[in-house]
Amino acid sequence: MFRRAMEQSLIAILEAWAIRNPLLLALLLGSIALAVAGVIGSAWRSGRRSVAAAPDREFETLAAPAIEPPGAARLRDRLRLTREGLVGRVGQLLGGRTVDTQLLDQLEALLFEADLGVQTTDSLLAKVRSDARGGDAEKVKSVLRDAILEKLRRVEPAAGLATAGSPHVILVLGVNGAGKTTSIGKLAARYLASGRSVILGAGDTFRAAAIEQLEVWGERTGCEVIAGPSGGDPSAVAFDTVKAAVARGIDVAIIDTAGRLQTKRPLMEELGKMVRVIGKGLAGAPHEVLLVLDATTGQNAISQARLFTEVAGVTGLVLTKLDGTAKGGVLIGLADALGIPVKFVGVGEAAEDLCDFSADEFVEALFEGATVPETP
Repeated sequence: MFRRAMEQSLIAILEAWAIRNPLLLALLLGSIALAVAGVIGSAWRSGRRSVAAAPDREFETLAAPAIEPPGAARLRDRLRLTREGLVGRVGQLLGGRTVDTQLLDQLEALLFEADLGVQTTDSLLAKVRSDARGGDAEKVKSVLRDAILEKLRRVEPAAGLATAGSPHVILVLGVNGAGKTTSIGKLAARYLASGRSVILGAGDTFRAAAIEQLEVWGERTGCEVIAGPSGGDPSAVAFDTVKAAVARGIDVAIIDTAGRLQTKRPLMEELGKMVRVIGKGLAGAPHEVLLVLDATTGQNAISQARLFTEVAGVTGLVLTKLDGTAKGGVLIGLADALGIPVKFVGVGEAAEDLCDFSADEFVEALFEGATVPETP
């Protein structure tokens, strides 16, 4: 307030002198201009120091030089709902009982409710009948653990981030709401943390918001984003992204696609076109076709995976939101029914919460420390 009053007083004085002594007015104006310039310069330097001292926390997290995977204890915590809904309920069902026909029928219903699917449920029950007949709760859980681990090891990918091509081209598919764009941003952060350069392609041209969302992730991670007009040809964007990656010597190109329902055949067929066009831009590309699935959708995730694979040749799965659902057993059903490698699982919002899938770590988190829910 004091500074404002002084400024107003100076203005009044200057207006008065302007009539009587123009030369003195000019001198006063020059002095004030120099003072103002000094204040502005000081404030600008102070602001620069402030920004350097306190960078944007979200940007800093995503662009960090290393991303630590969640530890075993943290993974167990994130899979709590699925563990309680599957292993915990098995323990509650069995109690002190031995395995007989009536118990097997009840166990079958429980496994169905856990979204393991018909094929997986039947095979697990067959294993229990042959290896745990007459056994107790711990014996049944041990048989189930070994059988589930065997199924998941079949879809465990090779360790580390894939780099099959130069550039390595990844096409990312999935329905709206599955976490596709977020997964792309986290995957880009992981590649950057490993020392690779990344470019993003905004191939979801059906929604302007999708382009904007990917551009936000590009800003956060420091990746260039190739985009076209809203409503434009997504295959053209994919082609331009591949060509830009080749021209700039980029290591990894990650291309987004429109989130569409697997039941919309014309839209699904557009994906097939994108795959062909990308191959024309770079022989052998795309090197990976990742399908992002929302674990909370349960058995619908298996239906999505079947149809997307028919159209675009899915090579790997990304299962998101495992931390917020009791339906994480669908991952076991996916592995058993389709045999597609599970590349990553999402267990939280942070960049490090998109982690490499490990069958041993997943089963350990599912079975270790499982508690029996109290009977109401």
